Amino acid sequence: MATQVKLPRLGQGMDEGKVLQWLKAEGDAVAKGDDLYEVETEKVNVEVEAPADGVVLKVLVGEGETVAIGTTLAWIGAKGESIPDGDAPADAPAPAAAAAAPAPTATPTPSTPAAPVAATPGPAATPAAAPAASTDTRVKASPLARRIASEKGIALEGVAGTGPDGRIVARDIEGTEAPAATAAPQAAPAPVASSAGLAGPGVERVELTSMRRTIARRLTEAWAAPAFYLTRDIDMTAANELRARMLKSVPEGATRPTVSDILTKAAAVALRQHRDMNSHFVGDAILKFADVHVGMAVATPAGLVVPVIRDAHVKTVKEIAADRSALVKKARDGKLHPTEFEGGTFTISNLGMMGIDEFTAVLNPPAAAILSVGRTADRAVVVDRRVVIRPIMTITLGCDHRAVDGAVGAAFLQTLAQHLEDPTSML
Repeated sequence: MATQVKLPRLGQGMDEGKVLQWLKAEGDAVAKGDDLYEVETEKVNVEVEAPADGVVLKVLVGEGETVAIGTTLAWIGAKGESIPDGDAPADAPAPAAAAAAPAPTATPTPSTPAAPVAATPGPAATPAAAPAASTDTRVKASPLARRIASEKGIALEGVAGTGPDGRIVARDIEGTEAPAATAAPQAAPAPVASSAGLAGPGVERVELTSMRRTIARRLTEAWAAPAFYLTRDIDMTAANELRARMLKSVPEGATRPTVSDILTKAAAVALRQHRDMNSHFVGDAILKFADVHVGMAVATPAGLVVPVIRDAHVKTVKEIAADRSALVKKARDGKLHPTEFEGGTFTISNLGMMGIDEFTAVLNPPAAAILSVGRTADRAVVVDRRVVIRPIMTITLGCDHRAVDGAVGAAFLQTLAQHLEDPTSML
């Protein structure tokens, strides 16, 4: 019996995906577990495996099309086997779910291609609809679609959903305009900066990719958090000596531990001692975690991603180094799986290798804290009433004040500094 190939949910909050390319064509033999097609989500590109052995009987969704979760993309079966109705199954989403505007012609970057073009929006809200987005739970809509509708002042009742069972998804809202207000005219708003008149030779328009849209949305949310920042200098003499000793025992071809790996281990141990810092703010509650999963901010050609080193508190520095090396390579190659960048409980952003002395990173919601790491540089410091030269690193801790208080953040930094200035305290 033929097997349906459906678009799976590849991450939290994923409502739809864009088929980038088919790795197998109609008529090709395929084994269960073989990479079958590549799909773009909001955060990453993923190669999806074939669910069964057989032959690709029919491809229903072409490259460049954006479809909802659960849409049947193709059929796999025995050679010559027929499929229901000769095409899509009876339980497939409505045809509108698979409809998408033609793919952009711009060449995608190696990590993340151009963002999917929104499908044609459903009918606009009727004039009688309230300008504010509805909170009526009877309207089937994804959380992302509800948030966008609320921001744009669109009533969900007037939007036709193209997701499974008529569910409203993000693309249904993005191309919809809010209804005109019926209230008395208000004073004209202040003029807003515009790019009008700047088009012409030498100006390149770059459409936002799906990843950049996600980065923009998440950082806008993060900016709304009441954050505070704490900065301190750390003497890295002992940490550098530890790394030098570790390098002597690294086998040829193995990953060489860096100062960042030692810092990750020290932070993980400190977070176990200060669980208030290892937390998420989720609106009506604070989630405190026993296990420490450290996210690393990694710059890629397509944008910033944050792969996660899981259970960093129980791993050795060498194990952390191996994980870090593998994750960074996959991130820059655009090959991260959603499970590798979800579930972080704390984030570290390091710009020291680029010569930055000090900076303040934006929070990575829902994590309640982020650590910004500058470079280690020789500085003159006073030790026992004498001026000496020591390698000093400046770190800045950003905290969501809704979940973390200043004294808690300061205590965490104090413990982290202790572990780095005396690594034996981590044992």
